Amino acid sequence: MIDVKTKEFWQATLALGASALMTFANLYFPQPLLPLFSKEFEVTETTASFLISVPLFVLGISFFIYTALSDAFGRRNIIFIAMGLGTVGTLIISAAPGFEIMLTGRMFQAAGLAGIPVAGMAYISEEYTARAMTVAVGVYISCNSLGGMSGRVFSGVLTDIWNWRGAFLVMAGLSLALFLMVYFLLPASKEFQARPFKLKTILQDNKDHLANPLLRNAYIIGGLHFLLFMGIFTFITYYLSTDPFHVSTAVLGLLYLTYSAGTISSTLAGKAGQQWKQTICMFAGMGCMAVSLVLTFIPSFPYIIAALFLLCFGFFFTHSNSSSWVTRFATHAKASASGLYLTAYYIGGSLGSLYYGVLWSSFGWQGVIYGSFFILSITTVVTVKMKKLEDQEAYTGQA
Repeated sequence: MIDVKTKEFWQATLALGASALMTFANLYFPQPLLPLFSKEFEVTETTASFLISVPLFVLGISFFIYTALSDAFGRRNIIFIAMGLGTVGTLIISAAPGFEIMLTGRMFQAAGLAGIPVAGMAYISEEYTARAMTVAVGVYISCNSLGGMSGRVFSGVLTDIWNWRGAFLVMAGLSLALFLMVYFLLPASKEFQARPFKLKTILQDNKDHLANPLLRNAYIIGGLHFLLFMGIFTFITYYLSTDPFHVSTAVLGLLYLTYSAGTISSTLAGKAGQQWKQTICMFAGMGCMAVSLVLTFIPSFPYIIAALFLLCFGFFFTHSNSSSWVTRFATHAKASASGLYLTAYYIGGSLGSLYYGVLWSSFGWQGVIYGSFFILSITTVVTVKMKKLEDQEAYTGQA
């Protein structure tokens, strides 16, 4: 198996990190460009935001398919195919003559990219030793965050320098380069054993997970918080494109550097979760999110930036604890339990455009923020329930 401080470890970890970076850079690449697409294709803000929400939905439902495919055909093969499909999708988008073709290309792209995180995490769990796995997962998650941040930043800057079609062509070229890196660096699987696809077992496992209140509440938390997070970051671009800000596309892309706060808080969340109850950590993250929402009412660009940093810190702090909660309390089939969390997470994020689109068109930025507080009120109630369950589990364990 792959162990730390070996050439094979660094080759495999670099390759998997590159695949993660490629995935999330492509997935979130159009987000700073939504106001531009609204004008160019003459569509509403809500319709333009489908370029983010619909691919997230496709990604969420595609996890089930790729879990079975990677079990049957191997992790490396799925990673290679998924990266190839994702790159083709980016090329389709760059040449799209209209909004409908662009949205179709985004759906095709997301359906391809979904195979990378599923097969990548499965590869790590099978091929790495226990101590190497911890390091590899940390690097992999960091590359997820780096990919999402860099994709958004590059799209805004490249579009300002050239145009949006050129920006997508550059992204396609970078995706091809990352594909070649992964192809030549990722070691062949040694521990993989093909498993037949058993739909009945998969459906029963997921039914059990949803029936477990310890897991079901975590799925609600993950989905609703990502709905809020994606909604804020989608419609902040429209808010900052109007009075009194009127910021450029490049600046809208640079906004996503605030994601760096999420990389920091994800690391801190793991350590905090070892010292305090996870629900207490979730409440702390949600408190940061609430403060950040209030700060956006101040019509000052520096305050908006500070708010986004705080929002990222709080969101990822909570998300890290709610996702690890699933692994902690899943009684069996932990892989499918975590997969169901990701499905809830991305489907929740995909609904953000619809929910916030109505609020934005009807009430403007104030409606977006008040709607966010409504979401936080729901997740607060759910977290209170989780705390009671956590206290009961602690009491039972001590008895």
